[in-house]
Amino acid sequence: MPARVPAPEWVALLNTSLIVISGVFLLVGFYFIRQYQAMRSRSLVGGGVAASSEGALRMIDLHRKSMLAATVFAALFLVVYVSRALLFETRVFAGEGLIRAIYLFILVTHTILAILVGPFALVTLRRAFRGDFPKHRQIARITFPMWLYVVVTGWIIYWMLHSQPVTSY
Repeated sequence: MPARVPAPEWVALLNTSLIVISGVFLLVGFYFIRQYQAMRSRSLVGGGVAASSEGALRMIDLHRKSMLAATVFAALFLVVYVSRALLFETRVFAGEGLIRAIYLFILVTHTILAILVGPFALVTLRRAFRGDFPKHRQIARITFPMWLYVVVTGWIIYWMLHSQPVTSY
């Protein structure tokens, strides 16, 4: 097998952009389900708009579409990430001392949660597709913050890797 070369800068930027877009859709989907919940609670308390109204159903549909988009972008991220790991050298963090310890802490927690979030997301989606919304909500309360942490720390890792001068690969 020929020696691997450093990845072009755009590959890491593409990869990071995909997971950030996933995170944006994740937040948008969260917003829509919260809007639905607010409509539902208003209808239960004050006799306002019924939870089954067109607006409430629209919020559920937008939530579903946003979460599916988040999943698609996360899957694209995974394809690019694995391809990059197989085809190119791994970039080594050039920082030293305390900043390196911070980087390694973020990297380790990010990696552990990134491994866990995939199966959690699939179970969350499966429960939603099956219409098992009480169990869907139960696991989504774990999946959402985990996924969001992975997105944010992924961006931080990218920034830390690419803001330090490269000393070697």
